[in-house]
Amino acid sequence: MSAADVLAWMERALKHKYSVGETVYFTASNVARPAASGTYEVIRLLPTDGDDCQYRIKSSTEAFERVAKESQLAVS
Repeated sequence: MSAADVLAWMERALKHKYSVGETVYFTASNVARPAASGTYEVIRLLPTDGDDCQYRIKSSTEAFERVAKESQLAVS
């Protein structure tokens, strides 16, 4: 990983409200893709989508991970 890659990653990380390992409450808001609202763990920080940071999250009750926007998350 180059110094520029590390710097870019750090800038993205500083903009994210939640950190990897943090427990958050996910509220599904997209009717086209029904999802279970509830408690999830932040697995990975993802690039922003416009002005909204994105995260890869996982529930202990599901076998798969989801992508969520920061506006869909709250402190658990």
